[in-house]
Amino acid sequence: MKAKTPSLGIALIPILAMIIFLFVGILKFEADPHIPLLLSATVAAIVAIYLGHTWREIEKGMINAVSLAMQALLILMVIGTIIGTWLAAGIVPTMIYYGLDILSPAYFLPAAAIICSIVAIASGNAWTAAGTIGIAIMGIGAGLGIDTAMVAGAVISGCYFGDKISPLSETTNMSPGITGVDLFDHIRHMLYTTIPALLISVIIYFFLGLSFKNDSAGLEEVNALQQQLNEIFTISPWLLLVPAVVLTLIAMKTPALPGLVIGSILGAIVAVVVQGVPLNEILSIMVNGFTMETDNEILANLLNNGGISAMMYTVSLVMIAMSFGGILEVSGVLETLVKSLLKLARSTGSLIATTVVTCITANIVACDQYLSILLPGRMYVTAYRKRGLHPKNLSRTLEDAGTMTSPLVPWNTCGAFMTATLGVSTFEYAPYALLCFISPLIAIIYGFTGFKIEKLSQEEIERIETEEQQMIDMEEKELKRA
Repeated sequence: MKAKTPSLGIALIPILAMIIFLFVGILKFEADPHIPLLLSATVAAIVAIYLGHTWREIEKGMINAVSLAMQALLILMVIGTIIGTWLAAGIVPTMIYYGLDILSPAYFLPAAAIICSIVAIASGNAWTAAGTIGIAIMGIGAGLGIDTAMVAGAVISGCYFGDKISPLSETTNMSPGITGVDLFDHIRHMLYTTIPALLISVIIYFFLGLSFKNDSAGLEEVNALQQQLNEIFTISPWLLLVPAVVLTLIAMKTPALPGLVIGSILGAIVAVVVQGVPLNEILSIMVNGFTMETDNEILANLLNNGGISAMMYTVSLVMIAMSFGGILEVSGVLETLVKSLLKLARSTGSLIATTVVTCITANIVACDQYLSILLPGRMYVTAYRKRGLHPKNLSRTLEDAGTMTSPLVPWNTCGAFMTATLGVSTFEYAPYALLCFISPLIAIIYGFTGFKIEKLSQEEIERIETEEQQMIDMEEKELKRA
């Protein structure tokens, strides 16, 4: 028996259930999002069964969705070992020690965003940038007395700017790939929205940073922090060779996972050789994290971190969230929601705005950055072409909204990762992740004003129609042969 396509009313049931469960669970009972999302997945499964899907199909959809996040989960666990070994090796403390000398509180936030963007461009991965230089910047910011939520927001803005425009980034390759656009045409077209968004963000960070000025009390705290770091660890600029090696490997197109594993191993070696940490203790640190007893609260927050165990909260959250998204996809709920949104698109501006809303909705409901690009990308290609819009407008919007808003959702893979890595909750850093808000807003403004919205030429329209007709003819021939 063929499963039914859900109506909009049916499709909204699991979405409303998720909103209610999360609202009651998190805001009223201050619970973790795991159980509310698990209950939401249960409702989604009941809806799927009502529509005629078998449990086998539902289970397969869940497993397929979780498998999409498997690389991310492995990277997350390796980042846990990196944080632990780099702390034990004195690498992160060395970054903090010298960073306190170089960076001033007044311009720290814009500098943090720019530094992270450079690292993310080189690595092609926001997670790698956040898990390496981002951790150090969080430590420096804490040492300078800057609000950690602001620092995390600046780090995320920089990381996602670099991730978005780097030709090494998976999402930067995925968006033009599913819309049929040349990679570098896609990147050039993105610069029109991304560069202004970064400039606006950096300017706001500059003015936010003016409230943090050097004073004698602040300088005394910084000096005391540096002195304690020097007493606990062997501080040396040579230790910075380890992150330099990792960033070089990734810049040379080494895949993120093996590159990060090498970074973890190098950190472990340095911890044993330079800091004199016993090997059995290093193995424990990689699993359980680095711990150090100290009366300095700032230092305690910086040093007691890392390990695979610390990441399991996030890993379990991502697996539950992806299972929920997998059920929604296999049951046709996501497709129904997207088609309903498409009915609102009556002009170029409303089409782009609808794409933005769809990407954000997919980030919230499907719980994954990739799905927020793949689903709208597949659904809206034809709509853009029918309006005579070049597909590079779609590929750019997918990144402006899908890539950029993913770290703003606590149960999304990106939001969960950033919270686990930077040690700041999504709700705390979200107001300061300025680029993530500004980028989709600029996309919508461009859509309604027509600024930098590229149209298809008549030749391109004819070529696309010819290619589609050839595909139809080939399918008809195959059907006749069958």
